[in-house]
Amino acid sequence: MAESCGIEVVFVNLGIRAHDLEHLSIEKLPEEVFKKGLSSVQLAINKSFPELNLKNGSLSSGLARYIGDSFKSHNIQIAVLGCYVNIIHPDLDERRRSLEFFKEHIRFARDFGCSIVGTETGNVHAKMGFTTDNFREEPFLEVVKSVSELVEEAERFGVFVGIEAGVNHPVYSPKMMKRLMDEIKSSNLQAIFDPTNLLTEKNYMNQDTIFNEAFELYGDRIVAVHAKDFTIKNGKLDFVPVGKGLLDYNTIFKFIKYNKPYINILMENTKEPFIDEGISYLKRKYEIV
Repeated sequence: MAESCGIEVVFVNLGIRAHDLEHLSIEKLPEEVFKKGLSSVQLAINKSFPELNLKNGSLSSGLARYIGDSFKSHNIQIAVLGCYVNIIHPDLDERRRSLEFFKEHIRFARDFGCSIVGTETGNVHAKMGFTTDNFREEPFLEVVKSVSELVEEAERFGVFVGIEAGVNHPVYSPKMMKRLMDEIKSSNLQAIFDPTNLLTEKNYMNQDTIFNEAFELYGDRIVAVHAKDFTIKNGKLDFVPVGKGLLDYNTIFKFIKYNKPYINILMENTKEPFIDEGISYLKRKYEIV
């Protein structure tokens, strides 16, 4: 376990994945986040504002500042720009378009008032979904190649690339995340920690072991945390709103409360009418650990 910084922090810095608040305009979304008593969002622009129909070449400082100022006017931080693209897409032309789109987010991130652009590590097949093909050495090396390119761009603009591990992806475990960081020796590569994404119907009974391994291996590189929950349904792991499932928040909060004070904790897969209840649940859990 990483050494505690020795600060007891009762305040929990809660935010939400912006597109879980659905069908709101650029002007109304920050207002609604503020009304919920939240302090930040993870913003995937096309998912929150599909009417913009962003594609390669669409981003500009003007658009980024307009959106960023709208959130800033309500004292809401854009903690992460979500640009979840398939960075190892088998179609190399499609992969190139995805990488360039991500790099555009990097270049304009500061105009949004954001320093982290996030993604997962993709899929060897065009259609996303579980495949053991992702666990071979070749896909991991393709991930290293793509992430290296993104990190190189991030270094130019003083931005972080936030990589999220997931059991369906080439970076599927804490050890693989650590290996990625060892391969790409740059402090501009950081981790978005989504604990539920490290779980399956086979390993969820060992949550404390899995999470503590992640904290030990790269806890110092975690820059944001996703809060979502799960249950086991028909023998499979199924996402549910925060507080309605089996996620071991005690282990997670014991680490981040004392080692990562004020880190952005971003609710995910929790929509109305469960958002307020989820907020209360997380605050209560955070206070008692």
